[in-house]
Amino acid sequence: MAKILVFQHVPYEPLGLLDPMLRRHKHRIRYVNFGRDDATVPALDNYAALIVLGGPMNIGQEAEFPHLELEKRAILQAMELQIPILGICLGAQLVASALGAKVYPAESIEIGWHPVNTTDQAAADPLAKHFSESEQIFQWHGHTFDLPPGATPLISGELCANQAFRMGNSTYGLQFHLEACESVIERWLTVPQHEDDLAKLAPGAAESIRQQNHSALPRSKQLAEKVFGEFIGLLPAVRKQHRLRSR
Repeated sequence: MAKILVFQHVPYEPLGLLDPMLRRHKHRIRYVNFGRDDATVPALDNYAALIVLGGPMNIGQEAEFPHLELEKRAILQAMELQIPILGICLGAQLVASALGAKVYPAESIEIGWHPVNTTDQAAADPLAKHFSESEQIFQWHGHTFDLPPGATPLISGELCANQAFRMGNSTYGLQFHLEACESVIERWLTVPQHEDDLAKLAPGAAESIRQQNHSALPRSKQLAEKVFGEFIGLLPAVRKQHRLRSR
């Protein structure tokens, strides 16, 4: 049984589709909730993987959110320990920043279903090989990042060029929200914290996103099963216990 450490920043940005997948494989999940006071990071060598979720804060706000520096240090420690890392949205930006890349406001906010494309290196990557040349993936971010030195670009986008990358063998950054299911998306469309973001979109954008869910979510869920399944495959397998027959 593997123990998974999850950095969560706000309650409305959960593991989504990842949660039942991890539990299906009998892995244990421990959250560090940075939305609460005095959140501390446990010893990383007790864990088999680190997952860093999204959040409304941004790189550059470390003075207001000091846990961002704490997370970047933890990411580097996890890499030294060769623990698989999955950064999603803000998590990807934290990984990029920890590795020395620049994170900055994007030219345009990217919310909803947007096209992404594979790079030439994607076909040889265990996770990215499951993407078709072009996919519609759910997005919700206003910042983007440069690739860290030595990183392998895997997925690109039209509004934000760098959408997914790998560093080494088991550190991944995904700018998009492949973990998002219909209930998570609906929550994001209705939480008060997202009113300012939605106000920047065209009138009726929220309803348009809801309509797109019907056509885009089935493929997104299928892709999530394969991509996250590969990441989970990097973790130690849970061995089945066999009882000896009594004589």
